[in-house]
Amino acid sequence: MRINRILLSAALVIVALVLQVSVLARLHLPGAVPDLMLLVVLALAFVYGHVGGALIGFFAGLLTDLAPPADHAAGRYALVLCVIGYLAGLVKPEKGQMRSALAPMLAVLCAALGSTLLYAGVGALVGDTAARHVGLGGLLFTAAVYDLLLAPFTVPWIMALARKADNDPLAEPHKSKGPGAGSDVAAGWISSGTGLSIGGQRGGLRVRAARNRAAKAGRIKGVKRL
Repeated sequence: MRINRILLSAALVIVALVLQVSVLARLHLPGAVPDLMLLVVLALAFVYGHVGGALIGFFAGLLTDLAPPADHAAGRYALVLCVIGYLAGLVKPEKGQMRSALAPMLAVLCAALGSTLLYAGVGALVGDTAARHVGLGGLLFTAAVYDLLLAPFTVPWIMALARKADNDPLAEPHKSKGPGAGSDVAAGWISSGTGLSIGGQRGGLRVRAARNRAAKAGRIKGVKRL
């Protein structure tokens, strides 16, 4: 991974861990805790691909395992986020463009459910039966709801930040399409359904047609003067 990717990923993971431990975990919401670390790994995996997603997921999960007040075996959440980061990186679009919010929101839903099931499964293998006492069905439902509510406020902005820090040309809007017609990965999520890109193209076609008519009129006038 590039040095700027490592620095950005480390900063985002640390901030997410601090917020999750000091803020989200203290809300005492029913069921699961909103998993900000999972959303950070997903957003970076959407941009960096499956290899970067797996590496970021592993180290983010390991940091979560070691941070207090962790009460489970070290490496358990590292395995979960490593698998989730790898799978999320596999759905990275070829040209880095997501036209709608449907695909990333489905990915968030699958990741929330998959991470909860995988975490409970690994816990069952090592003798941790806490999920049975809490209720696996309630954990799955609340994890999906919390992560889906939190995703629109985190994932697209982290993706845009990762593109910009990576000096990716897709992170900068094309000037020829006019303002608001960027082709960043997150732009399809943030401005999905706005039709700004299509409107910009129609406006450009209208301007070209007007210029062509003006040029033809000038030629006709020149012929009449002769």
